[in-house]
Amino acid sequence: MTTTPGATYRHHGLVCADHTLDVPLDHARPDGERITLFAREVVAAGQEGRDLPRLLWLQGGPGGRAERPNAAGAWLRRALKEYRVVLLDQRGTGRSTPADRVTLDGRPDAAGYLTHFRADSVVRDAEQLRRALQGDRPWSVLGQSFGGFCALTYLSHAPEGLDQVYVTGGLPTLTGHADDVYRAAYRRTLAHNERYFARYPGDQRLADAVAAHLAEHDVRMPSGERLSARRFQTMGITFGTASGFDSLHYLLETAFVEGPGGPRLSDPFLRGLDATLSFAVRPLYAVLHEPIYAQGGPATAWSAHRVREEFPEFDAAGGGPLRLTGEMIYPWQFEEDPALVPLRDTADRLAHRTDWPPLYDLDRLAANEVPVVAAVYHDDMFVDRDHALETAGLVRGLRRWVTDAHAHDGVRADAAVFDRLLAMARGQV
Repeated sequence: MTTTPGATYRHHGLVCADHTLDVPLDHARPDGERITLFAREVVAAGQEGRDLPRLLWLQGGPGGRAERPNAAGAWLRRALKEYRVVLLDQRGTGRSTPADRVTLDGRPDAAGYLTHFRADSVVRDAEQLRRALQGDRPWSVLGQSFGGFCALTYLSHAPEGLDQVYVTGGLPTLTGHADDVYRAAYRRTLAHNERYFARYPGDQRLADAVAAHLAEHDVRMPSGERLSARRFQTMGITFGTASGFDSLHYLLETAFVEGPGGPRLSDPFLRGLDATLSFAVRPLYAVLHEPIYAQGGPATAWSAHRVREEFPEFDAAGGGPLRLTGEMIYPWQFEEDPALVPLRDTADRLAHRTDWPPLYDLDRLAANEVPVVAAVYHDDMFVDRDHALETAGLVRGLRRWVTDAHAHDGVRADAAVFDRLLAMARGQV
């Protein structure tokens, strides 16, 4: 099996080569329906002729395409000193066969189709891509966030394909139910709310005023879709990144303008909200957010929606100060976001599915022989520190670095994160 080569081009000191590869939708049925994977291989200019080892970048998500190389790319620039980097658009994203409201329209069993878009399928895709690019030689993997989840699945199901594993903000619970994940997530999100409003105390009045205005008025974003108060409340997802506090603050300060009849929400403010709140460019993030935690047992059954009842602080109608939610997906979002409305029935079917196969092999992880190093962010809003540390203790030989110097996107924000992991892998720290 070989990839189909595409364009090769140079920019900003990078040499990029595009690859496509057809793979089975269901790897258990290799003769069945096939989909296309897209991957971009990047090497530093001047290094094209060297036989550098490959590093596969596994993107966060689910449902996010791989990074596009540009002039910045903190981690990428550092990695290119050691590796050829392979940027895989995980199935359903980017230039791989997409899965969205358009392509899923008319499928008789869209939910069944999407059962093949979790970490286990991503790993099998990666193995076919590895063999197509370099035969039996193992490669290294850098997994960020959900990409780290995929890396643990890789160690469970195909460790023979791995030479070295780096994980940043992506050690999942191996045995916990989605309820456990979201219960911990709500606690962390509350803590981030407190930090945010302590940094910008004037924003509490603004956030409360925006929510009250939305509750009383039919407000339309520039796209034409309605913005509800509960949808505005999900802007807390921005709290999890290094620049998230500041970006939300600078957005909130533009919230109101004087118009006929009194204060109105400004177009710049509404456009900024739309850029974050719409799932048009990453629908799988919403559809698969809970299924990525499912392994047999009880259905996830809209876990984040159910568990929220245990946290009255998030009740916008409770009379207290508004608290913004984070990385949670709710069934009503499939009624309000036009990109998700056609996928409502599909998402509900996935939420009530109970026959999910296991993603992790605990015995294999306990006997692991692949070198693994992981950055665990002490105050990570998206991946629970306690869950991550428990998992670290279950993977033989895993070396962990716990730091409070970075947010969830630390590897993207600062090349020093990957530099530290490389040094750990070499036994230098």
